[in-house]
Amino acid sequence: MPGYELPVGTCLDMCPAAERTQREKERRLHRFEVAPGCRGDRPRADPQRAVKEYSRPAAGKIRPPPSQLRPPSVLLATVRYLASEVAERTDASCAEVASFVADRLRAVRLDLALQSASDVETALVLESALAVLLAVVARLGPSATHGPVDPMLLQAQVQESFGSLRRCYALGAGPHPRQATFQGLFLLYNLGSVEALHEVLQLPAALRSCPALRTALAVDSAFREGNAARLFRLLRMLPYLQSCAVQCHVGRARRGALARLARALSTSKGQTLPLGFMVHLLALDGPKEARDLCQAHGLPLDGQERVVFLRGRYTEEGLPPAGTCQILVGNKLGGRTLEDVVMAEEEDEAVDRPVTEI
Repeated sequence: MPGYELPVGTCLDMCPAAERTQREKERRLHRFEVAPGCRGDRPRADPQRAVKEYSRPAAGKIRPPPSQLRPPSVLLATVRYLASEVAERTDASCAEVASFVADRLRAVRLDLALQSASDVETALVLESALAVLLAVVARLGPSATHGPVDPMLLQAQVQESFGSLRRCYALGAGPHPRQATFQGLFLLYNLGSVEALHEVLQLPAALRSCPALRTALAVDSAFREGNAARLFRLLRMLPYLQSCAVQCHVGRARRGALARLARALSTSKGQTLPLGFMVHLLALDGPKEARDLCQAHGLPLDGQERVVFLRGRYTEEGLPPAGTCQILVGNKLGGRTLEDVVMAEEEDEAVDRPVTEI
């Protein structure tokens, strides 16, 4: 709107008091937001736990007043709360956690878009929100199709988050110390995409020379070339957040590697290969996962330790097995909390390690 100046949010709570009251009346509080010990037909909201939910902006709808918008500092505190207190919950399924966190992060991005904030503040909030979203989506694992969450909707929200952040980078002067990390995350999440690679290659040379982006480009190259040995060697060395971003492509990469092995080794009499070799090559979480992967693709086993490549037996049905990805993702927190990773001001120095592979 010409001449319209965006307001600055003044709400200091994670959820405006008016919304808390309204959702209490309508019984729309999530159990994560209910005050401890509050039971009965009308649960009360805990101001320290309630988080503003996403409400789609409608055409012609009056813009919310500053009192309903959280300023960047409160939005960042909200993201920190979601990372530390909600994403780490053990009394709820990963699907329930992901559904709640994704909705509240969507509201964070909307609050940010409806007010005036500096480029640096905007980038910081968007980076932190995207990091939390990547982590909770990665934790869904093989059960992503079950529970109160739509995997396709989550994927769309991740892409929207990348779009908002990358537009912020393009329009603002910065400084943005984590830009290389998040541009690399964009490429890793869209591994194999010609469009994503083209966009990254259009970035300034100085940015592309940063270790985080060079590593992401190396992973993308190995994925495109079908070089499983190099790809999984690089994936083993990625830091936690980068591993979360790339996890959605691991099943497809393993299937592609297994298909190439089947073409190269299959004979009419059958040729065997130790499952230990498969575990190492594809960074699987043990022999059982290797056996499950082979049997899911029609390959028979010779005992418990070897797979048999028989001509004509390899098949592909449905989506490739996702696997647990403990080696490639889960174990990489290394004693840190998700909040530690999300709120880091500097990118993990471990991102430097794979650069020698390029």
